[in-house]
Amino acid sequence: MDAKALLIVDEQPLPLRQCLRYLQAAGKLQAFIGDILRQYVLEQELETRTDLEVSPAMVEQAVVDFRLQQQLTDPKAFQDWLTRNGTNYEIFHSQITNSFKLEKLKAQVTEARLQEHFIERKVFLDRVVLSRIVVENKDLAEELHSQVGEGASFEQLAKEYSTADERVANGMMGPVSRGTLPDTLRAAIDAASPGELVGPIAIEKYWAIFRVEQFLPATLEDNQLRQAIQTEVFDRWLAERIQTMTVKLQVNE
Repeated sequence: MDAKALLIVDEQPLPLRQCLRYLQAAGKLQAFIGDILRQYVLEQELETRTDLEVSPAMVEQAVVDFRLQQQLTDPKAFQDWLTRNGTNYEIFHSQITNSFKLEKLKAQVTEARLQEHFIERKVFLDRVVLSRIVVENKDLAEELHSQVGEGASFEQLAKEYSTADERVANGMMGPVSRGTLPDTLRAAIDAASPGELVGPIAIEKYWAIFRVEQFLPATLEDNQLRQAIQTEVFDRWLAERIQTMTVKLQVNE
């Protein structure tokens, strides 16, 4: 194998410089370098921090759990799996250990910023379940609003008159992010209670009346949402670290 080659394709050596040119031509060089810098920062943190110690028993239990889940309890089957994945037990064990350290690092880095970022993003995380009837003129929208107020079926009117796709679902839009709603509509919906009608409101060249079905406020007590926010904060922290670094691309043939 050519010592200067990064890859050998059909016995043809591809030097690092040529591989980088290919990435640049494909518009992926910047992302490639970004991934390298991200991994560099992570490994530096995991290697130098002294507050990320992981219990060996926890790591061993994770290895056992993985082998059970993947049906790799037989030593030969496990060794074959390691070989197929281009790794060995030492590297595999280190990856498990680092995964625990990374979770600790994420928790420490994001703890102070989590609440602030959540509040910053809350308008987009809060959702509201809406139904709507969309028509082409304001007079018809006002008439339909009056009919619903007098006891007519919102669902039936949606099926008969609405031009929106959700008419087939009786006008039900489902959960919508508050942050994606036009300001006028969001303000009106925020002032309404479940079951109340809102509108008519101009939406581009159409007019719509909405019925508020349910508010779904975001909360950090939702573990899935908390993890998503934690990931966003951690990624921002990584980006900030990378931006402070001096990086030079140097390739020697």
